[in-house]
Amino acid sequence: MDTIAAAKQAGVTVATIRTWCRRGAITATKTGRRWVIDATSLAYRINLPKLLRKAKVIFSVETLTAIGGQLWEKNGMCRVYINNWTELAGLELSYYNSGNISAAAYRGEGISNSQASKILGSIEKVWFDAADGKLRFRYGYGESRIASREQVWQNIVAGIRAAITAL
Repeated sequence: MDTIAAAKQAGVTVATIRTWCRRGAITATKTGRRWVIDATSLAYRINLPKLLRKAKVIFSVETLTAIGGQLWEKNGMCRVYINNWTELAGLELSYYNSGNISAAAYRGEGISNSQASKILGSIEKVWFDAADGKLRFRYGYGESRIASREQVWQNIVAGIRAAITAL
């Protein structure tokens, strides 16, 4: 197959096909001054974006309990509480026997114990409400100068999505 036929089949320009040939994105050999393109390699390249498309993350009672959530049901309400939100947000803590924080890191970077305590206080609790299918949270009393409450919440959601994807 030549570059013009390949471009028509793939729905791209001839220049794009030539670039794919030069970079090895599709199997092709140069015969004289023209590229001879392997049809199966081109078909794979055309379908590649469909193969690489990320799977949709589904929040459900089952998936959230699988990543460590605790199921709570009472008076017709069904919630899954995420008690390990600190790990999902990227907050790594170690404690003394007294319960005080001995060392802390936020997203891989060492932070002071005081700032770690403030990050812990910025979000009170995180839960999934099965009635409406949404993740919810309640702000706490404090806010760190390392990360705002909104940033911590975004990191929690990203951590939950990553944990569900890893299942």
